[in-house]
Amino acid sequence: MAVAASICGDANEQDASIIDIEEIQAHGISAADIIKLRSNGIHTVGVKEAAKKVAGPNTGGQFVTAAEHGHFRKKCIRISTGSKQLDACLNGGFQTMSISEVYGEFRCGKTQLAHTLAVIAQLPKDMGGAEGKVAYIDTEGTFRPERIAEIAERFGVDPDQALENIVYARAQNTEMQQEMLESLAQNFATDEYRLLIIDSIMALYRSDFIGRGELSERQSALNAFLRRATQMAEEFNLVVFMTNQVMSDPGASALFAGADGRKPAGGHILAHASTTRILLRKGRGEERVAKVVDSPDCPEREATYIITTGGINDPEKA
Repeated sequence: MAVAASICGDANEQDASIIDIEEIQAHGISAADIIKLRSNGIHTVGVKEAAKKVAGPNTGGQFVTAAEHGHFRKKCIRISTGSKQLDACLNGGFQTMSISEVYGEFRCGKTQLAHTLAVIAQLPKDMGGAEGKVAYIDTEGTFRPERIAEIAERFGVDPDQALENIVYARAQNTEMQQEMLESLAQNFATDEYRLLIIDSIMALYRSDFIGRGELSERQSALNAFLRRATQMAEEFNLVVFMTNQVMSDPGASALFAGADGRKPAGGHILAHASTTRILLRKGRGEERVAKVVDSPDCPEREATYIITTGGINDPEKA
């Protein structure tokens, strides 16, 4: 494997950063192979990753020191939610290089939070933004450009410019949803995107795969989608923000007094893929409550928020 050895040798002298796949032709990868990579939605690759692809599957991963990993994670950016209370629960907002999932029943503000993030992600970093563009996969037909315009006005952003910085697609089935995700690799590789929204993640999987007989196939398809989304989050430094539906959980309410009786759809596969999980529920009056259910960065805690014309906000800002 002379080619692999050559690449590995060069990789030791270079930063193991992600590069455009066109550049690996200089390391012995043929133009035909590069075309195949692009046709499969792969537009960037690490030099060491390219070497492993050529050398074969038995080369294994490589260890780095915790200090090196910590240096890598300094690239992470947090995108504000629009609510200072909720931001405090999340140590500043939703983090890039990971999947964040919010779930809850209807009228809790899941889609409104998605719209708010779509605007804030475009803001300067000192305003809680990420100075990037946004991709929005809509599976339920709930995206509203007029809401983006209203939220943009709250933050002093030109509504037309805010809309221009969002690429949108409406998925009608799970195959389309997967294809849309793959097609976004080109956008992410060639422009500064910082947020990918899927609203909602489970809607089409629940309608395309019905009954226990198709559960295994559904979870397999879902797993493929989530694995690719996770790769993109890390490769392109994205916040992958997913909204999710809830389903009844009679067992919980029967075993524990005062238990919610609802759980997020998607099962263990989605639970393990989501780095941060937040439960949204209705509070008093127009108030809503967000609870951090699972996160490696934050303890379990709650925040109160409201839905305004300008998006998600703190109650005292009403």
